[in-house]
Amino acid sequence: MSGEVFQAQVIRNFFETITGQDRNLTRIYMCVISLAKLRGESPDTMTFLVDQIRKSKQKRELSIDILDYVCDSARDLDLAMVQTAFGVKELSSVAEEFSSISLDSL
Repeated sequence: MSGEVFQAQVIRNFFETITGQDRNLTRIYMCVISLAKLRGESPDTMTFLVDQIRKSKQKRELSIDILDYVCDSARDLDLAMVQTAFGVKELSSVAEEFSSISLDSL
């Protein structure tokens, strides 16, 4: 269970890196490799990912295979784990907070 939360956090960091101001390839590399290790990928998959990152560095644009891998990883995660990693609260818990507020206190 906690492995999925870590995966979701790594995925979040990946997307923050590629959409942010500083699109550092080293950070992207660390996110992709960390995600692959958390998922327990085979050595062949790890080699493929490292190769795609090298090609991305040479071409100065992110390989679509890297983006596909991260998106597939995100799709495979349990939604509750992703919500926890992104700090999203369930609607029912938010509703309970609002129902406990007294109108007299406003």
